[in-house]
Amino acid sequence: SNKPRKKKKKRKTKKNSAGETVEDNDLEDIESLLERIEDPRLAPQSQGGVSTDSRPLLYVEHRNLNPENELKRYFGARAVLGDQRPRQRQRQYVRSMWLTAPKNTWPRYSKTGITMQLLDTRRGVQHFTFEHHREYQQVQFKFLDAVESMDPNNIVLLLQMNPYHVDSLLQLSDVCRMQEDQEMARDLIERALYSLECAFHPVFSLTSGTCRLDYRRPENRAFFLALFKHLMFLEKRGCPRTALEFCKLILSLDPDDDPLCVLLLIDFLSLRAREYSFLTRLFQEWESHRNLSQLPNFAFSVPLAYFLLSQQEERPELERSQARERAARLIQLALIMFPSVLMPLLDHCSVQPDARVASHPFFGLNAQISQSPALNQLTSLYVGRTHALWKDPAVMAWLEPHAHEVLRMVDAQDALVQEAEHKRKIRYQSAPRNIYRHIILSEMKEATAALPLEVTSQPVMGFDPLPPLDSIVSYTRPERTSHPSNESTLSLFFRSLLPNFNLQGDVRHDGDDEAGAAQDLNQGVNRLMAAMRDMLANIQFQEPPREDNPEGDGDWD
Repeated sequence: SNKPRKKKKKRKTKKNSAGETVEDNDLEDIESLLERIEDPRLAPQSQGGVSTDSRPLLYVEHRNLNPENELKRYFGARAVLGDQRPRQRQRQYVRSMWLTAPKNTWPRYSKTGITMQLLDTRRGVQHFTFEHHREYQQVQFKFLDAVESMDPNNIVLLLQMNPYHVDSLLQLSDVCRMQEDQEMARDLIERALYSLECAFHPVFSLTSGTCRLDYRRPENRAFFLALFKHLMFLEKRGCPRTALEFCKLILSLDPDDDPLCVLLLIDFLSLRAREYSFLTRLFQEWESHRNLSQLPNFAFSVPLAYFLLSQQEERPELERSQARERAARLIQLALIMFPSVLMPLLDHCSVQPDARVASHPFFGLNAQISQSPALNQLTSLYVGRTHALWKDPAVMAWLEPHAHEVLRMVDAQDALVQEAEHKRKIRYQSAPRNIYRHIILSEMKEATAALPLEVTSQPVMGFDPLPPLDSIVSYTRPERTSHPSNESTLSLFFRSLLPNFNLQGDVRHDGDDEAGAAQDLNQGVNRLMAAMRDMLANIQFQEPPREDNPEGDGDWD
């Protein structure tokens, strides 16, 4: 009697609205409901959607942190999961996580010595920090020794003893990525995230957008870097929606300082994930206090998002016309403010500009040469990262008349053009440290080539690139025992053979007493001779086997 009722319910689900399907407990109907909710054609008709506007801007959804959910929408659940479901029942010791899915191939997790503490709560915002216990600090010191040895095998040996040491996982991931082992590099980053998530405080929330971590504390940096490297792997894997959710998570941890400068990336991920409403909402809410229009990526990506919104036929005509007007106004302002973007963008898109644009000095080579190095880094980063989004012929056809309109304003000596030129000369004198850190982590060749010498000349470690100059240090590495600088080469040689040998063990510091100095020298020579006698006495020579030795090995093959 239940089966016909279920079948009727299924037929009813296909015909009724989404509000009635909530009552259905069938798994397939729930999946279809989620697909309906994400369908932009069924979204509310207001700007950005009512459901989106009612939530905080940086609200993170748990289900969007799982790349399998995005891949299932593209390829189907069977193609993504395969035969994983029966295997998951055998994994009883693994905790359920939001950031990563633990794997059977990982070592069994045990407490690593990392914990998270709640520092304080101010104005509804909770400030947390990771802490390293004494045993974890000792492993951290060994890791720093392994890094200084410049031998990745030492980090591998350290991970064999401590499989969830986070900085070792981050550094070894970079080594694997340089050796083109992308799968292992991604696996190590996921293991680092798993280790950190196991240490979360009970009230630490990934989704609320009200939990903060201070990047100035070295213990917190690993979480920022692991999230950033993970979202880069997700974007390359073809999961831009999941990568955008991780980008929002990083930004919510420290939205004011933005230590990894993910604002330079969030527009690209929004466009790739077709989350145009989120990008326009971010621009509307933050432009007044963050001046986002002064960043080349927002100046160009936001009008592109408005244009793509105007192309969605399922939206009302009034909303589409408003989006077209905003797109036209903002793209002209972007071309006036950053004229050096147009020609490299067309070049990357393999588009030949018309004679008027190509010959006009406003968009010419002088626009790129005359701008400051800091602005050159920002424009190079944007063009190198997002040029593929502009290759659409419809986008190029929309861009062309606005470029001509800007040239008309330039020839007419419009006040906007002169004001933009004045801003370019005053601003962008030097880039802040977080932008350099972002460029290094992004590894965009166009932007990396424009980095200043003071950044490229210093060593950059994958586990902590360009640490803040005002770091809050909770514990320090103990100083290594330094040998006296006036040791002779012979003394250093014997120290390498006999670590406990000290030629100057009891040297007195009264340098004025020549007799004492001579006596110290004699004592040092006597100790050296004694050490040599002990070393020679301990050397044993083994006789080679004789031919008539019956117990010797007869054959050498």
